[in-house]
Amino acid sequence: MPRKTRSPRNPRWLIYGANGYTGELIAREAVQRGLKPELAGRRRESIEPLARELGLNARIFGLDDAAELARQLEGCALVMHCAGPFSATARPMMDACLQAGAHYLDITGEIAVFELAQSLDARARAAGVVLCPGVGFDVVPTDCIAAVLKERLPDATHLALGFDSRGGASPGTAKTGAEGLSAGGKVRRDGKLVSVPLAHAVRRIDFGDGEKTAMTIPWGDVSTAFHTTGISNIEVFVPAPPQVVAGARYSNYLRPWFALPWVQQMLKAGVDLAVQGPDERTRARLPTFVWGEARNARGQTVTARIRTANVYSVTVTGAVAVIEHLMNHAPAGGAYTPARLVGADLVTRLPGSGPMQVEGPR
Repeated sequence: MPRKTRSPRNPRWLIYGANGYTGELIAREAVQRGLKPELAGRRRESIEPLARELGLNARIFGLDDAAELARQLEGCALVMHCAGPFSATARPMMDACLQAGAHYLDITGEIAVFELAQSLDARARAAGVVLCPGVGFDVVPTDCIAAVLKERLPDATHLALGFDSRGGASPGTAKTGAEGLSAGGKVRRDGKLVSVPLAHAVRRIDFGDGEKTAMTIPWGDVSTAFHTTGISNIEVFVPAPPQVVAGARYSNYLRPWFALPWVQQMLKAGVDLAVQGPDERTRARLPTFVWGEARNARGQTVTARIRTANVYSVTVTGAVAVIEHLMNHAPAGGAYTPARLVGADLVTRLPGSGPMQVEGPR
């Protein structure tokens, strides 16, 4: 039977995928805060130089050998998993964490990964292991807003969330987006995840920086916000000018093509050539505006808004905040969302976040 994890004074923990854009940023932030993770991944040529620079231990291993993966995690209290696409990497790492008794965190925004974690809740409880995917921008700010709205309007039946972000994507995010083109949209309807066309709903929203046309996207909150709040109907929106809405709707006709392996390979090769992720200066000057609206059967509505740092800055500081929380607390094992694990005020405690502004009945 797996051992139950506790929070030792100086736990051994690791960042897997530390050579990636976001993994490296998290490693650097952790070291700045006095933490000493081990850096791990497949690529020795990039992991070991970063580990030497930061004065950390390096471990080189892949995820395809379950026995070796479990052996590498022996004695490890926590894994911060940063190696996507998480559709391929989350399951083996979660299984290994459950076997080793190590808490599992990641920075995914993929709906299937959030649902996977929830399906493993009983195993996680028995092992005393926390499974909490999505501890970055996906989905910390929106998950916290969802929890605040549920508290303000307990009988809410509908929840809309969204964000207005600026700046480019990282390579990992861009590749995940390429994979998602073939899947179409997703919403939560009557408690169930339902497939819908891309941009199936369009409305005007003030995310906090003026009213804009916005469209639905298949964001992770259609999974996580349901598990945080129990609200049965959930949609997620981002700003989109009319030409972007038209393009998204046209792409619905091309979805079978996007699923072809050679098309995926071509799209991801293009990402490798063209996408690097925003630099520090770009991140510093581009804030993000996050919004949510809850509605009950009587038509009462509550809205909430918060301005945060850039999405990647939030991912870095959010991930490290959850790591520190687990190092200082010993929650019961199970599948969590960020707001359920740390609290609805998590986003307001991150650098660059303003206060949460909530409007509506008390």
